[in-house]
Amino acid sequence: MEEMSPDNIHGLILAVSSSIFIGSSFIIKKKGLKKAGVSGPRAGEGGYGYLCEPWWWAGMITMIVGEIANFAAYAFAPAILVTPLGALSIIFSSVLAHFILQEKLHMFGILGCVLCVVGSTTIVLHAPHEQDIESVKQVWYLATEPGFLAYSAVVIVVVLALIFYYEPRYGKTHMIVYVGICSLMGSLTVMSVKAVAIAIKLTFSGMNQFKFFHAWIFIIVVTICCLLQINYLNKALDNFNTAVISPVYYVMFTTFTILASMIMFKDWASQSGLQIATELCGFVIILSGTFLLHKTKDMGNSANTRGATSQSPRETPVFINSGSTRSSNSSL
Repeated sequence: MEEMSPDNIHGLILAVSSSIFIGSSFIIKKKGLKKAGVSGPRAGEGGYGYLCEPWWWAGMITMIVGEIANFAAYAFAPAILVTPLGALSIIFSSVLAHFILQEKLHMFGILGCVLCVVGSTTIVLHAPHEQDIESVKQVWYLATEPGFLAYSAVVIVVVLALIFYYEPRYGKTHMIVYVGICSLMGSLTVMSVKAVAIAIKLTFSGMNQFKFFHAWIFIIVVTICCLLQINYLNKALDNFNTAVISPVYYVMFTTFTILASMIMFKDWASQSGLQIATELCGFVIILSGTFLLHKTKDMGNSANTRGATSQSPRETPVFINSGSTRSSNSSL
């Protein structure tokens, strides 16, 4: 195992800080969405009353702080190190949901949290060093290679299909639609964010990168992708259980981001087979933890409502959000 570079350590600290803020923001925003839904149309039904709700704005500010820390982390460390650490935000959001939103966390959910920590630690200890990039034009060259252009084209086609065909028909009952849009666009966001973060880092070191049009194109891509993600993440939070959204979104977002990073930055090119296998094992451990968090979330809720809702159908939160589920979530 190689010693961690100073840049990777800086990226690690920023990524962990980011997870704390982002995990908390899910809970704060959901409180705002629930309050707004009482007095007007819910976000999942096209309402925007949450924009007048202080709790939602507090959650947005918390998320922005977390995203800024995450943004800075990408300037120092490779995506394969920074992105999987998002699992820590699942822990914070699940624990806070347990105490604040009464979305109960089962005992096996705690085991899921532990697995997320173990998997994250494994990846951190074996993450590749960040490659030296001396100009934003170098990142532009990587982004315009045939492999990444093909990946971007596939992502855009799938997202358009989800937005214009599947979302109107299945969005309110199948969480995978909203999360799929956010995750696919998120992979492009991360690649562009990394480019902008590198440009800012180089500019502060005395090499102005914003005199090149490439940096501004990356900024435009980040803005468009972020707006789309915020819109559809709000809809997902309003229609589905927070402790289910967080792990499923994490799994899909991280998978697509690592894939995009492998294609664009070729993170694993300098690593041995053993190092790559260890990182993959760490990722699988994290996936196992998020799976436990997802499955046992319903076990925790059913244990507390067994007597009162013995006739209610069981929730299948990843794909279907039944009418009884919405009523149950709205009453929290």
